[in-house]
Order: sequence, then structure tokens, then C-alpha cells
Amino acid sequence: MISFSGRKLSQSIILSLFLSFTVGAPAIAQSTEQKGFEISARSDRSDRGFSDSRVKLKMILRNAAGAESARTLEISTLEIPDENIGDKGLLIFSSPADIDGTALLSHVKILKPDDQWLYLPALKRTKRISSVNKSGPFVGSEFSFEDITGQELNKYTYEYLREEPCGELVCDVIKRLPRYEYSGYTQQIAWIDRKVYQTRKIEFYDRKGDLLKTLSFEDYRLYQKKFWRAQKMFMNNHQNGKSTDLIYSEYTFGVGLSEKDFVKGVLRRIR
Repeated sequence: MISFSGRKLSQSIILSLFLSFTVGAPAIAQSTEQKGFEISARSDRSDRGFSDSRVKLKMILRNAAGAESARTLEISTLEIPDENIGDKGLLIFSSPADIDGTALLSHVKILKPDDQWLYLPALKRTKRISSVNKSGPFVGSEFSFEDITGQELNKYTYEYLREEPCGELVCDVIKRLPRYEYSGYTQQIAWIDRKVYQTRKIEFYDRKGDLLKTLSFEDYRLYQKKFWRAQKMFMNNHQNGKSTDLIYSEYTFGVGLSEKDFVKGVLRRIR
């Protein structure tokens, strides 16, 4: 028969309690909100540190009947290291002729309304985009003004939903709710892959809660061994049958851009 003295029994109880806390006890469960934010933050931060960039792209607009029209443009971006301050961007169209020189300057905010100015060369006029009109279509495409600037990490709260296959990869599915005022969306659902932590798809739900659009990302490529960029984006509008494709080319990083390249006055000097 095995017996314990009082001292040995106390030591045994202490040891059992210690083991239960350090080995046997399950880890404190992470909330779905924390997990959703951490996955989204890992994705966002995996591509930070590029300083500035420039890229050319082709925009293909397709109506419900399948008829297509094409536009070419260039986007310059100035990265702001502080996650509580959004990046700055300048988008300039070069074709077709009727919109050549049309430009959009964006100073992205987090919770305050973004500052955006649209320059229309035919009118020689710079128009400030109203904070309540961000859901409107950008130059006739299926991208809204909000879509152009709405991807900053701290613009949303997050909730982890599930994991599931996405093509040949496995993705974490995250619900994100806009924190900023006047969003055209009640929620967005994002698929982020577990291999290189990039967004593969986003569903956008309108103010009625209905699925409005789906944005798909394809052909990711690695630049300078650390920056992943999709070469193709496809925005499909489920409600009107229209779509817009963005085909990217000639990414350049470390162009040497600065704050002075993203001031309102630069718009009139484009052409």
C-alpha cells in the first residue's frame, strides 16, 4: 500500500496544480475579434516599408452586354509609416484622349473623411470629392472612390469567421466592418491566404446588407524579395452585371517621391 506523509501530500498537490496550469490546461481562447485583427494586420504589415512606388495599369470596363472599353493610367503612392495616418496617392489617366490628364489625388485618413481631389483637364477644374459621396463610381468604373483609398488597416474592426480552401491555397475568412463615417458598405468579407498572407478576394455588401460586388486578386508577384503585388484585379458588380479589370505592369519602388509630389497644386501641373 502506498501512503503519503502530510509533507509529501502537500508537495504532490502543489506539483499537480503546477502541471495543470503549465501543461494540462488549455490556452486562454483568443477572441474572434482579436484573431481577425491579427490576421489582417499580418497581411497589411507584410508589405510595408516600400517608402514609395509607381505602377502603370490598364483599366478595362465591361458593361452588362459584354462590350468593352479600355483606359490607361499610372498610380504613384507615398507610404506613411504611421499606421494611424493613411498613405497618399496620385492617379493619372493617359488614355483615351477624352480623359487624358484626368487625375485623382488622395490623402487617406483613418476615421476622418479622406481628402480627395479630382482634376478635370477639359474644364481646367479641380473638384473636391465630398465625404458623403465616396460610394459613387470612379470615372465610370465598378470601383468607387472609397475602394481607391479604403484598404487601410485601422479603418475597420475585424471578426474571424473560418478557414477554407481558396483555389490551391487555404485562406482565413475575415469579416470587416467600416469604422469611418459615410461608408457605402455595411460589411466586407475578405479571404487572406495562409502562405504569403495576401488578400485573394473581397466581397462588398451594400447599405441594405446585400452582396454588391466581389473583388478578386490574381497573379501575385514578389518584388525586391519582400513586396507582394497582384498583377490583376477583377471587380464584378452582381447587381448591375458590369465589371472592371485592372491589369498592372512596370512596378517601381523607391522612386524618390516626397510630400511635395502629393499636394493639391500638383494637379494643375500634370499637363
